[in-house]
Amino acid sequence: MKTREETSRLIRYGMTIDVDKCTGCSNCAVACHMENNVPCRTDETDKSRNIAWMRIYKVTNGAEYPLTRIVYFPRPCMQCDHHTPCVSVCPASATNYDELTGVVDQINTRCIGCRYCMAACPYMVRCFNWWDPVWVGDTGKQLNPDVAPRMRGVVEKCTFCSHRYSKAKNKAHNDGRGYLKEDEYVPACVEACPMGAMRFGDLNNPEHEVSRLIKSPRAFRLLEKLHTEPKVYYLSSSRWIRDMADNYV
Repeated sequence: MKTREETSRLIRYGMTIDVDKCTGCSNCAVACHMENNVPCRTDETDKSRNIAWMRIYKVTNGAEYPLTRIVYFPRPCMQCDHHTPCVSVCPASATNYDELTGVVDQINTRCIGCRYCMAACPYMVRCFNWWDPVWVGDTGKQLNPDVAPRMRGVVEKCTFCSHRYSKAKNKAHNDGRGYLKEDEYVPACVEACPMGAMRFGDLNNPEHEVSRLIKSPRAFRLLEKLHTEPKVYYLSSSRWIRDMADNYV
């Protein structure tokens, strides 16, 4: 059994993504769509108005063949830890920072659609609902009953599948435990990654693999100069990738 100090320790859930392993297959993005009832429009050509909680960015080193190198950056919400930009500007308190888990969550029924959070987020992880969701044919049968679809006029984002955390916490409580095991709470994107490039866990728990990976010399974060302290860490052995992540140009 865990000690009282261990169970009451501050939890900070975070993620590591090894871009040296990522093949850009988009399994994580598809799993995110299905798990969180993210709607798809019949015409997805207007990328300024589509909805994607997880986007895959293709980045090159800009060199001529045969020196060209390509990597893929899966980009969920960075779950900022310091002066969280979206939380700071929301006038309706629709987005909040959970002190117990470190997750930046969204209360969709409070959102008034002002989009201040979208303007404040330096990582462009938020999406505005321009239309009410429509589920064509039998596609409505695959909806996840644990996640409510969002209405037109609100902003939505990645929540690290916080509904999975609630279910895992309830199960642990029924089992008489006041803590979660490492593999009990895992977002859909991490679970779906076929290459094992994504890892998830408590950054403050030395027993979790992510707490070891973020201390690696291969670890870096996007736009670290902004000091938002993201809880999503990337891993790479290439210097040019680490430099590009912080706008070194």
